[in-house]
Amino acid sequence: MKGDEPDLHEIDRYDGGVGWIAYPDETMERASHAFAVENEEADADDVWAVDPVDAPGVDDLLDGLGSVAGVVVGLDRHVRDSGELAARHDAPVYVPEWMTGVTEDLGPDVDVERFGSRLADTGFEAIRIRDSSVPPWQEVGLFDGETLIVPESLGSASYFRGDRERLGVHPMLRLTPPTSALSGLDPERVLVGHGVGVHERAAVAVEDAISDSRRKAPGLYAKTLASALPF
Repeated sequence: MKGDEPDLHEIDRYDGGVGWIAYPDETMERASHAFAVENEEADADDVWAVDPVDAPGVDDLLDGLGSVAGVVVGLDRHVRDSGELAARHDAPVYVPEWMTGVTEDLGPDVDVERFGSRLADTGFEAIRIRDSSVPPWQEVGLFDGETLIVPESLGSASYFRGDRERLGVHPMLRLTPPTSALSGLDPERVLVGHGVGVHERAAVAVEDAISDSRRKAPGLYAKTLASALPF
């Protein structure tokens, strides 16, 4: 790391996609992702970034996939650096049509596009994972039959995972996991907003996380409490 610049860490590389953690030393392990979609009318594929955290080197990752066509906000509190990245690449920010309280955080010069059940012509279905006022939580997942992107409800960072879990349900949702939204999708890989994704037996990891969510909640809470104690 040079000065205050983050030491970008590449994650989740697969054919047509890549992820990164801009600040690997952060406890939250904020992960960002980008995927490419073939554009038959252009010289380069269209690239879509999801919940990006900006850092030196991000543009190089994106340029390796193609040309940025859009930036997606997957969680109402995950605006992160979407506006800055979109403005730099002269691309719009895509927000679910039902998601509120986001556009004012993007900046005045950012074009916003709303999407419904599908994300433009990307081939990704938009899954309404959670739209709740208690706690305030608006989250959209993306799934194209192979890649499942879950911004917040699932994660692999240590504070998400209970005993022997590869993926875990967010601590705040342990008692009310997103079963109806995420069960039965059978993805080949799962990419999450906190931590490294799962690329092997991904569907099993999702089902295990959801089905064990309540049972493993006490152990996860105890681990979290223990890690916060000053000894």
